[in-house]
Amino acid sequence: MTIAEQHEWLQTYLRRRPVSRRGLLLNGLAGAGAASLLGTPFGRAAYAATNTDSPLVIGGRHTAFGADPSAQLRLAAQLSRNPGRGRILVDFGTDRRLGHTTEAEIRPLLSQVPQLDGSIFSVEQYYVHAAFDRLSPGREYYYRFRVPGGAATAVQSVRTGHRKGRGGGSFRFTMMGDHGSNTTPAGDPAGMFDDNYYAAANDPTTPHATNITTAIARQDPVFHLLAGDICYADPSGAGRPPVHTTVAGTVPSGYDNFDPTVWDVYLAGIEVSSARTPWMFATGNHDMEALYSSHGYGGHLARLDLPNSGPRGCPSVYSFVYGNVAVLSLDANDVSYEIRTNTGYSGGAQTSWVERTLKAYRNDPDIDFIVCFFHHCAYSTTLQHASDGGVRAAWSPLFDKYSVDLVMQGHNHLYERTDPIRAAAPTREAPDGSTIEPARDGTTYITAGSAGRPRYAFQAGEPESYRGHIVAGSNVVPNSYAWQSDGTKLTESISWSRTRFDNYAFVAIESDPGRPGGTSTLTVRGIDEYSKEFDRVVLRRSVPRAGHYGHR
Repeated sequence: MTIAEQHEWLQTYLRRRPVSRRGLLLNGLAGAGAASLLGTPFGRAAYAATNTDSPLVIGGRHTAFGADPSAQLRLAAQLSRNPGRGRILVDFGTDRRLGHTTEAEIRPLLSQVPQLDGSIFSVEQYYVHAAFDRLSPGREYYYRFRVPGGAATAVQSVRTGHRKGRGGGSFRFTMMGDHGSNTTPAGDPAGMFDDNYYAAANDPTTPHATNITTAIARQDPVFHLLAGDICYADPSGAGRPPVHTTVAGTVPSGYDNFDPTVWDVYLAGIEVSSARTPWMFATGNHDMEALYSSHGYGGHLARLDLPNSGPRGCPSVYSFVYGNVAVLSLDANDVSYEIRTNTGYSGGAQTSWVERTLKAYRNDPDIDFIVCFFHHCAYSTTLQHASDGGVRAAWSPLFDKYSVDLVMQGHNHLYERTDPIRAAAPTREAPDGSTIEPARDGTTYITAGSAGRPRYAFQAGEPESYRGHIVAGSNVVPNSYAWQSDGTKLTESISWSRTRFDNYAFVAIESDPGRPGGTSTLTVRGIDEYSKEFDRVVLRRSVPRAGHYGHR
């Protein structure tokens, strides 16, 4: 079944098994991370949905841009319980005195998951959102969420972006994928819901997801990109119908385990960065949550703020421009040959939008670099997933046609950078420290699904190769593969795999805009969970003189 068909099946199933409101459970923000951040007793297994006696607390703050980062900020958080008829306020201003107050929108989300004994695991979650438009570009703003007469979050700053063009100066952003958390939900005290995903099997004592979040926070980027597989509320990611169990090994064949309270743990865990830095999300196979409408993305619409600048019906497909860099978030579930439960859901609308958007950005003289990020890989050599022929067929010709500079992918749990590619072949060697001319050389692809889940492996006989551990000639991999439209793997011998790092890492990108007649650069760095750089290339483009524009 497709995700949409699964959702319809589930709605029919639930209509035959009504659950009284009194029977609903409200799982608040869970885990010690929320408790330590807010000083409140989070982590109780459940609250009755009608109970308004416990303190109403706000946590899990996360920020985002609207369609125009220079003028639009989106602020969100999660409530510890049903607010009843209460209001949530957002105080906002250009300094810590704040000065402006608005009422937040409250978005309730009901999740009802069948359990193996025939009962329903029911959870209500409450998210608050506030939109601020017509802001000044490149400015620090301050905010806090507040319960009238009750709790308030600490005052936090967040920044609007540069206007489109080169006038705002240099800036840094970050990227990774396949993140998750290091703690299981509070409703699972035995830790049975991990499916080997919450504690990395190869190093269960190190909190890799937390380390990555902390390292990103140290970078203080102007925005962060997450290329899908966000929190792993669905730990298997196979796109099958959901059930809920906390008993290891009992999920029946043909079903996926699902626990919406994992989102509580996740949002609390990223708050150290996301409360200040806008986190911009793409969706992966673990983010197709059939419990919800909109092809499994309805939960994201309640929890997250997405710019809504893409094709209709594709909430995680959008674009924005920050200074001289255009960014596209794409939904590779729509074109994947490997995991097909959402393949084709847009009816081709997404790929048509990709072409229109790339054409407009490449013809805009104020934009130097185009960056795309998504989940399934067009180019990767990893043993577990390697390359997805559907992604490659749909979008790589467009990346070539419109000279996309950088493509960043998740899905494979490690770091891999290609040489620049055009027409499915490398155009030149680009070892660590190289300067690449995308207009001439082609697109660089980076896989960085290395943000916290158990590490994957490269192909048999394929060594790691990175700064301090360079293996000459290892860019040639004779036994990689790409997924085909019939679900088979086509073996391919490739020579474009330049840097391979099988450990936890993220990507930091620095834009240094040039002046008319000069050059702009995009410095792309691979950084491990302890903030050590192990890979670097510089992408360079010519800046047109005033009144001149052409191939750069």
